[in-house]
Amino acid sequence: MWPLPPQLSTLWVIVAFSVFIGKQFAADFLLQTKWMANGKERPQNWAAPLFSHTAIHGAATAAIYALLAPELAWLGAVDFLVHSLIDRGKGYVVRRFGLTQANTFYWWVLGFDQTLHHATHLVFAVLLAAFRTNHAVT
Repeated sequence: MWPLPPQLSTLWVIVAFSVFIGKQFAADFLLQTKWMANGKERPQNWAAPLFSHTAIHGAATAAIYALLAPELAWLGAVDFLVHSLIDRGKGYVVRRFGLTQANTFYWWVLGFDQTLHHATHLVFAVLLAAFRTNHAVT
């Protein structure tokens, strides 16, 4: 890749992070079906629902980069992998401890899951801002 510039465009950090937060909301809540949400947490036959869900995330990330930083569109595959690992880990913890929405710990696990996704998106936003800062028209 390239070194991070000593300064990032504040505008691009804000724009990029906002776009990735919107992507997270759309892919995790608006576009995730009941089949995906319930299926990805099963002990067996979880792969198709999980990977269907995380493919949406990967495709959306690839599309964002294709529009704003085409050389980084491959990060869509990274998003697919990272999101898959986070969601599968959450499913494991929920099953391991028999958590339901009635358990406080369930909400802590869900909150941690979402925090990890946002941390991933912060990294993606910084990379996008760095790309745009390095490729600014002067």
